[in-house]
Amino acid sequence: MAAERFQIRIDPLWQPLLLAGGATPATAYVQLRDDTIEIEFGWWFKETLRRADITEAVIRQWPVWMGIGWRTNFIGQVGLIGSYRGVVELRLRTPIRVWQAVPCRRLAISLEEPGRFLEALAESSVGPLGF
Repeated sequence: MAAERFQIRIDPLWQPLLLAGGATPATAYVQLRDDTIEIEFGWWFKETLRRADITEAVIRQWPVWMGIGWRTNFIGQVGLIGSYRGVVELRLRTPIRVWQAVPCRRLAISLEEPGRFLEALAESSVGPLGF
């Protein structure tokens, strides 16, 4: 499978705020590869996940009170949010550590094309859930 890139959705209202953290179209994306998912959101987030570590991927609502930008509840959830629309949550088999300290079992990302992302993920996934 060739790498497929999906833009993180950033609403115009939030662009100045997110630009302060380096989030631009060139640095706000999710890239699917054969065995990995590369995620970059400005200067403050760059991770590579193994596709086999994703147990589920779903579209979800992101509440206004949880905010925009690089978000965490410090007990397993991390959000890369540039919009309250198009949010996809990746649920991980094994927690990762982001920012060298924060545990992450659920990663929420606002995407320009959340449905197409889920389809592309499902097409090439061979995990037990077959999402």
